[in-house]
Amino acid sequence: MASKRNVEDEILDAARACVEAFGVRRTTLTDVARRAGVSRPTVYRRWPDVTALVADLLTRELRRILIAEEVEAERETDTGENTRTRLVRHATGVARAMLAHPLVNRIVDTEPELLATYTFHRLGSSHRAALELLEPAIAAGQAEGSVREGDPGVLAHLFMVTVQNTVTSRRLFTDVLDQDGLVEELSALLDGYLRP
Repeated sequence: MASKRNVEDEILDAARACVEAFGVRRTTLTDVARRAGVSRPTVYRRWPDVTALVADLLTRELRRILIAEEVEAERETDTGENTRTRLVRHATGVARAMLAHPLVNRIVDTEPELLATYTFHRLGSSHRAALELLEPAIAAGQAEGSVREGDPGVLAHLFMVTVQNTVTSRRLFTDVLDQDGLVEELSALLDGYLRP
């Protein structure tokens, strides 16, 4: 018998495939159950509707991006870079991964209203995970002198929201920047914000 976590991952994988193929509005929990090879009640017990399922799916995908970038950052700790430079490199890696992510692109391009709650009203669990990484890193950068003074929580919030908004607003830059150029400009912006 598969574990609860494996079943949830199978359902989330199926939801990702459905949303990438058909969009959120045309995806049903029945479609997801069929693609995951589980019964409809198995899906309905965990998620009341597609919106809740997609919210959990986005959280999982964004956490995976954060973890992958954190692992990469850990591998490169002996580069001689200061904390500010590592933070900016890590953030631009997250931005680059989000800009290339098919699910994020599908939602931003066709159903951006799904992101409204997490853009305008409240922090989600993936935001909190990012802040748990950012705040102590910013404080460490302040201690070494590579990050300006200020409340690390405030700096972390603005840093994170800047990355998020740049990614979700990428279409606003298409007439002046390609994706690489956008990431380079984001890097300059973040570095300037944190620089003492």
